[in-house]
Amino acid sequence: MAEFEKNKKIEFWWTIEFSIPENIAGAEEILSTIAALTEPLGSFIFTENGKLFLRADYEGSSEDGGDDKELDEILFKVKHYLEKPMFKGVEISRCYKTSNQPWETQHYDAFPPLNVGKTLVVMAPWHEKEKIAEGRQPIYIYPASAFGTGYHESTQIALTLLEEVVKFGDTILDIGTGTGILFIAALKLGAGRAIARDIDPDTLDEAKRNVNLNGISPKLCEISQGDLLKDFNEQVNILTANILLKPNITMLPDVRGVLKPKGYAIFSGMTSLESSMFVSVLESSKLAVEKELKIGDWWGCRAVKSWG
Repeated sequence: MAEFEKNKKIEFWWTIEFSIPENIAGAEEILSTIAALTEPLGSFIFTENGKLFLRADYEGSSEDGGDDKELDEILFKVKHYLEKPMFKGVEISRCYKTSNQPWETQHYDAFPPLNVGKTLVVMAPWHEKEKIAEGRQPIYIYPASAFGTGYHESTQIALTLLEEVVKFGDTILDIGTGTGILFIAALKLGAGRAIARDIDPDTLDEAKRNVNLNGISPKLCEISQGDLLKDFNEQVNILTANILLKPNITMLPDVRGVLKPKGYAIFSGMTSLESSMFVSVLESSKLAVEKELKIGDWWGCRAVKSWG
């Protein structure tokens, strides 16, 4: 695995905390998108009193000693993004100056190793030297900006459904790849090739960085900007999509055509309340639920071609 670099000395940074009600669909993805767009030094998401918070740290200039005008400039840029309709419900809760604390130490405990399914453990790169339980395959993900750190229930659902079916040499297509955690897990479990797409070009470098962290050859991965299955003309063994209800439904009519005869499609990113609507459209697209999984309020399923 590539060595995680922690050598840059930063005297202080500006911390901005964003909040959004936890019951808003896709709340974590919305906050992750804000982090991707605003490019902080580092960030993490946490829950408190029914809200999700994004704490993001932006580098300060030692030349002016942390003048408040610098914070105003950062806030001006950030608020420009918050005006977009997709960020409705997001508020800036707090902003302040943080000094003399190494960023990696501040965030070290926010992402402890997490066992997922029967064989996986998701780890931040600074936990690289910690002992891994026998039989667990480490998936190193840098928890900075893109969606899919492994700590959200929807990602855990997708990983669990994936590990049960991936076979040696499989080709996986990961839609809305974010950090790349799903296709990286598939490759480390034996898949031979990954095709990853995301409509947001800012997340692609994040996925490539995580490929490097896991010691995976870039030759095994095709990572590119793409809108769901538009202009995709191959067939794959496994399709994964840990995205929201609407894009999942939009994609369904095209899923059958990209699956090989004994292929699987894994869908996550939806709540239990949304499951019946999704399954109805899935069945009308000549797919059948082979297994479903619920963690907390989140739901996902693994589907196969229906021959009825």
